[in-house]
Amino acid sequence: MSATLHVVFGPSGAGKTTYAHTFARREGAVAFILDEWMARLFAPDMPDPIEYAWMVERVQRCEAQIWSAAAGVLAAGTSVILDIGLMSRADRARVREIADGAELPIQWHFVTASADVRRGRVAERNVVRGENFAIEVTPELFDFIEGVYEPPLPEELDGAIISESA
Repeated sequence: MSATLHVVFGPSGAGKTTYAHTFARREGAVAFILDEWMARLFAPDMPDPIEYAWMVERVQRCEAQIWSAAAGVLAAGTSVILDIGLMSRADRARVREIADGAELPIQWHFVTASADVRRGRVAERNVVRGENFAIEVTPELFDFIEGVYEPPLPEELDGAIISESA
């Protein structure tokens, strides 16, 4: 069986990182989690309040390195699961183009939950700071991300694995 690029996406607090880690352990895939890379590489230097341009530049750097590492893992025959945000349809289309250009088998995983559930999870994660905590998501940042997030169109979900939690 050839290696597959698994791509997880959904709104903030939906459980994407938990899903990605669980999937990776179960399937023997390697998970690449953008928030973990951002936290390890840039959290100590993060301005307060967060500056959008500062964040975008570092996200792009992390994504470039993640793609480089993921390409090596895929070439070695091991599947990868990416949790790299993909809040906009354009971001998801870009990933699809990369996969198509590299002739990679791709499987989409849409993880979602209601806004109230997601907001509660994020608030709890900020306090508990457990396994999936990478960066504090303040209520203001959550609201900002909600404004940026574009729900998938029906065609984006065609063939996707959908995980919805209550």
